[in-house]
Amino acid sequence: MMRKKKRSSVSVDEGPALDAPKSKKSKSSGRPSKAAVPDQVPDSVFVHMLRESGVTLRLGNMSNEIAVDQVVFQKRLQQHLRKDPRYPSIIQEFISGFETHIEDPEKLRNCLLPCVPRSAGEGNASSSSFQESLVRLLLGVEMLQTTIINTLFEKLPEFMFEGVGEDGLNIPRVIINQLKWLDRVVDCKDLANKLMQLVSVAPIEIQRDIITSLPEILEDSQHGDMARELNALLQENTQLTVPILDALSSLNLSTALLAEVRGAVMSTISAVQLEDLPIVVKFILHSISTSDANEVVSDLRKKLELEQCVLFSMLQASQSSEKNKKNTAVPSCSSKDSVALVLEVIKSAVRFQKTISEAWLKAIENVTELEDHKVVDMLVLLILHSTNANQSRRGAERVLKAKVRAGLIQESLLNKTFKGYAQVMRGYFPSILALAQGLLRSPDCCVVPFGGHMYKQAFTAFDSYCQQEVVGSLVTHVCSGVSGEVDVALELLCELVSQKPTEMSQYAVFVKGILDYMENLSPQQIRRLFHLLSSLAFGHDQHGSHIQDDMHIVIRKQLSSTVPKYKRIGIIGAVMMVGSMGARRSKADSQGGTLHKETHRQVTTLLELVRSCSEGSAEAAALYYDELANLLQTCKLDPLVQVWIGKSVLEDFQEDFVVDLGPEIAGSFPFPASVMYNLDEDESQGGIAVNLLPLMSQDVPHRADSRIFASQRNSRHVSPLCLSSFFRLLRLCEEEQHQGDLEEIDALLGCPLILTDMEVVEKVESLSKAEREFFCSLLFYTINWFREVVNAFCRQKDPEMKMKVVTRLQNITYLQTLLETCLAASPGYTPPLANFDCESAEVLPPSSSTASAKKGKKELTGKKRKASASKNSSADSTLLEEAAEADESLQDHPEKEKEAKVGVSLSLYWPFFRELDIEVMNVLQCGLLSRSILDTELHSKVREEVQLGPSELVFLLEDMWRKLDFSLTAAPAKKAPFLKVKADKTVGFSHLQQKSSKDVATYCIQLLPTLCTHLENCHNHFQTLLSEKQGVVDALGVDVKEQHLMSSAYQLLLQVLHTTFSWSGFSQPEQRVLLKSALKVLASRLKEEGTDQTLEQLIKHTFEYLLNFRSTVPSLNTALCLTQLLTVLSHYGTSNYSFYREHTASLARHFLCQEWVTMGGAKERGNKHNDALHSLLSIYLDHADDVLKAVEEITGEGIPELMNAAKDASSRSWPTLSRQTFLVYYKVMMTKLEKSVRKLPPGKQTDSREVQSEKLLTWNLAVRDFHVLINLVKVFDSRPVLNVCLKYGRLFLESFLKLGMPLLDHSFKKHKEDVQSLLKTFQLSTRQLHHMCGHSKIQQDTALTNHVPALKKSLEQFVYRVKAMLTLNQCQEAFWLGNLKNRDLRGEEILSQRSQESEEEDEESSQLPEGQNQEEESDAEVKENGHHDEEEEEDSEVSD
Repeated sequence: MMRKKKRSSVSVDEGPALDAPKSKKSKSSGRPSKAAVPDQVPDSVFVHMLRESGVTLRLGNMSNEIAVDQVVFQKRLQQHLRKDPRYPSIIQEFISGFETHIEDPEKLRNCLLPCVPRSAGEGNASSSSFQESLVRLLLGVEMLQTTIINTLFEKLPEFMFEGVGEDGLNIPRVIINQLKWLDRVVDCKDLANKLMQLVSVAPIEIQRDIITSLPEILEDSQHGDMARELNALLQENTQLTVPILDALSSLNLSTALLAEVRGAVMSTISAVQLEDLPIVVKFILHSISTSDANEVVSDLRKKLELEQCVLFSMLQASQSSEKNKKNTAVPSCSSKDSVALVLEVIKSAVRFQKTISEAWLKAIENVTELEDHKVVDMLVLLILHSTNANQSRRGAERVLKAKVRAGLIQESLLNKTFKGYAQVMRGYFPSILALAQGLLRSPDCCVVPFGGHMYKQAFTAFDSYCQQEVVGSLVTHVCSGVSGEVDVALELLCELVSQKPTEMSQYAVFVKGILDYMENLSPQQIRRLFHLLSSLAFGHDQHGSHIQDDMHIVIRKQLSSTVPKYKRIGIIGAVMMVGSMGARRSKADSQGGTLHKETHRQVTTLLELVRSCSEGSAEAAALYYDELANLLQTCKLDPLVQVWIGKSVLEDFQEDFVVDLGPEIAGSFPFPASVMYNLDEDESQGGIAVNLLPLMSQDVPHRADSRIFASQRNSRHVSPLCLSSFFRLLRLCEEEQHQGDLEEIDALLGCPLILTDMEVVEKVESLSKAEREFFCSLLFYTINWFREVVNAFCRQKDPEMKMKVVTRLQNITYLQTLLETCLAASPGYTPPLANFDCESAEVLPPSSSTASAKKGKKELTGKKRKASASKNSSADSTLLEEAAEADESLQDHPEKEKEAKVGVSLSLYWPFFRELDIEVMNVLQCGLLSRSILDTELHSKVREEVQLGPSELVFLLEDMWRKLDFSLTAAPAKKAPFLKVKADKTVGFSHLQQKSSKDVATYCIQLLPTLCTHLENCHNHFQTLLSEKQGVVDALGVDVKEQHLMSSAYQLLLQVLHTTFSWSGFSQPEQRVLLKSALKVLASRLKEEGTDQTLEQLIKHTFEYLLNFRSTVPSLNTALCLTQLLTVLSHYGTSNYSFYREHTASLARHFLCQEWVTMGGAKERGNKHNDALHSLLSIYLDHADDVLKAVEEITGEGIPELMNAAKDASSRSWPTLSRQTFLVYYKVMMTKLEKSVRKLPPGKQTDSREVQSEKLLTWNLAVRDFHVLINLVKVFDSRPVLNVCLKYGRLFLESFLKLGMPLLDHSFKKHKEDVQSLLKTFQLSTRQLHHMCGHSKIQQDTALTNHVPALKKSLEQFVYRVKAMLTLNQCQEAFWLGNLKNRDLRGEEILSQRSQESEEEDEESSQLPEGQNQEEESDAEVKENGHHDEEEEEDSEVSD
């Protein structure tokens, strides 16, 4: 009864809303009495039967009345019909009466609406206040049900097209509702057929009603058949998608049928209405099972084209725009709402089903092509990140990083997502912010720019709240103190200020907060910060003018500080402010293109303030000159400001630093004064000179006095420290004023300096400490003057100017050799600063005790390589270090003894040299330069010739390589925290830092033809040398110093090419054109280019061109550079892998089989040589066709030859293999052997006999190689060799257990002898490993014993794994276990165990004694062989 009532309420609920009030009204208003006959329906069999059973039919608007309970009524009616004499024909009469009754629409309506109970006062009133309709009561009578249903279905078409009546009733809908939740359907199949027939003819609204009601009408038995019919209907009519899916999701279907239906639904996605798409996606996702989740989600991802949804809706909107103007009706659903709903559906599915979140991640992860990624991927990753269901946040971050790193998700996709779905993405803003933060902080340089792009897009697309959050987050990055984050965040803020100045001005106060955190910022970051703030405060529209006063206050406070660090910040900040305030405006901004008077006054006042605050300190003054020069170079200043800066520079420079040459130089100096390095000899009378020595002489007492009488200084002091900085400012002022022409100051290029005679160097040892240091400082100032002069005049086209520039380079290289000698005699000397925008503490010179350590550190800075090249980068080191090695070789030649005194590498002092501009590299293009010299009668007699010598070439190339290494190798990697360049490593790169890595790469590519020419010259030089000396490099008569320089130049040229082509930017699609142009230069050196070549062809031709240099490389380091360069080039290729691989392996082998000697004739040796050998051998084994055979060749040929050779001799077939380099070979071979077996495919039971045989052969070879390498420890038993053996022995053993043993399991029966042989060989190796463990414990060497426990564990696992393999193959009786005594490397028993020997002699069982840590191995043989191989097994240690 209870269930019946519950269902009745459902039925009524689903009827029209107007029905209930009517029923209640009729009840409460009182009913007419039975005597009121006109209200009742005339009598008939139908009416009579109903009345007898308890229902009275009424006319008009009055509801039918029921006097008994509904179940009682149905029971009575059934009994009356059965007991009637005319049964069963009475049923037909009853139905005819019903049909006649409902012909009147009013009566039909009454029959479909709920009955009402009689009032409680009239006898047997039903206790229930709410009853079913008469039709529903009749449908509950089984003998009437089918015919009643037929009658209703016949009646329904009459009302099909009428819609909702005046009383608010939709008759067809109410008829359908009568069929829901019946206790039993007599003929369910027939009912289903009738319903589907009705669907085929009904209008769309009724079709929807019928279909959505199907799950509530049909019994479970019909669900499968109905699902198939609905599936077919779905293919024909997409308008019914929503009701069909609604019905399908409520039907009880088998897994197979559900999969079939889902597949059909999936195929309709592309054709479905936009507003129906969320329902379709919901059905698909909710019908997923764990087993097919991956496949279904992957398919859904492919079919879901959100991009087309937006395009379609835009098209629809444009077509219906005019209609919408006329029609005020609300549009049904916009595309953005639909997309939002689809994403909500996905979000809901991801949140509640772990398998779906994993499947989405896997589907996105499996996309391998750039063009296959879609907007939905980005949106789903944001959903997974925001919900964090089942820890999906970490997965989303991981997948996004991997995709960005691989270049599969690019900024274009992000742009498209923000452009089309900004409204949807606004809901995921917290996730966007978190992902951007994570990417920006990532140590992986490839993903950092993408994080920045997310920030920019979020700022552009979202509202002011989001913009504020973005700026706040970027400010947090800047204040983090992590150099990489700071750089990127400042760059992003600068971009936002330049692109969106109005919006950014609202958040100027946030950005201003960074001023409190300037202590941790580098000079370049401080420049960027003040540029950013100045642009906001003093930009064109001055939107951020409210922070102007704060900036002035901060600048004045810093400038007035006595702490050098803060004063430096003040100078940099003030000059950057001048750059923004005094920037050149367009004519529209101000009259005549000049500044307003007030602004001009502010600019000049600020410059005056900076100048007055920096006069007291030479370092501060020099920084001021450098910063002003930098400003002139990077900013377009207003003409008035330029004139003000330049007005007194020339006069001041002449007054401070230049003197007229007279017959003698007055004054007393520490050394005799002499006019040196004059390039204008013909103008010796009446010429000018740079007054260096006298200035230095005055500077020494001044510095001493300044400490005592700092407050008493009145006159302006001129320090030689400012010489180079002031000249740079002067040169840039001249360039600005005369459009690059330096005619006004060209005398400074050739004019001499007042120095002293350089013969002092020869007696430097006899000078006092103060004199030595004074002389060193003099050399530093002179070199820095020449470097700045070269910077100034390197762009000049005049041949005479070019000659002077080259001569100045020659002066620099000569003075550097003198300086090396002087520095060697002056330990603890601190050179004068040359780069003033850094802490002086950051550029401390190396002390003599730490020089070697710093040297090693310096080497490391050159080893930052992108992932593809990082492992083989040991050759990338500063070339000046090689000077020390060259000096060792020079000592073998007595006639070179003088040069051999050089003991200090200038590479340790290079922060104390002025930075060379990158344009100086243009000098590399100079060939042979000559000019005529006039004699006294002005007749042209002699021609003077100048050309770039080896010393100058090495000097320029080394500087170029340093620049490329800083800018390209570390870009964009320098933005990442773990690769960030420390502050002291950026010293000397101030000008370079202001150029992007792309600019540097482009410049380098322009120089490629010149670099190729120099490379070919080096090649020809060594080729000629080898042919003249019959291949003997160290033959008599060879100029060792020149050969060493040429060798250095050769190596540097290859390093420059390697660093250029290793630039990570080339892997980005937008830089492919640049890469192609670079390759074209090298490829065209081999043969003239014809038609446009593809990238692949260019790579191949470049590869072939560089291979030609293999015959003349002079050292192993140079050979490594060439090999690494070819490896990097081959990575850009997408085909011809075998060609590159084969030639690289062949080249590496060629170099390994070559004997390398220094220029002095001795064999190359030392740590650097070993590092290069390690890298070269690794490249050879990585590229060899078969690593196992390559290892076998070295161990089979090279090592036996070495063992039989004399103590200092090498292997005959592998000359690089000697006792000194054995460890290098051993380590690389063990590493590569272990790595190669790790990649072997594991054995499977399904493998064919041939495949098993092939895999067994491979393992046999690997185990044989391993056995040979392990046994070498008996001969080469040094500690490092043992360490390598223990470490990689365990790793090899683990790989064998994981991958080799499954193969033996399946192969034992078919290849019994092969398996036995393999195990026996391997057993010999494991026994030797056991002996090594024992040896390690005797030696008590912690470095070795650390490996022992893990190795022992693996050895024990091996024993039981073999036993398991034999058991699996029913040969367990062939397994025997014994205890093996501990032995040392030579196989002798370890004596400490003798005491317990008697207890262990008889112990042979498969059970291990308790309390002992024992190690065992097995020998396995099958009994049919007629015997067992018994062997002693290993007992690792007996407890005392």
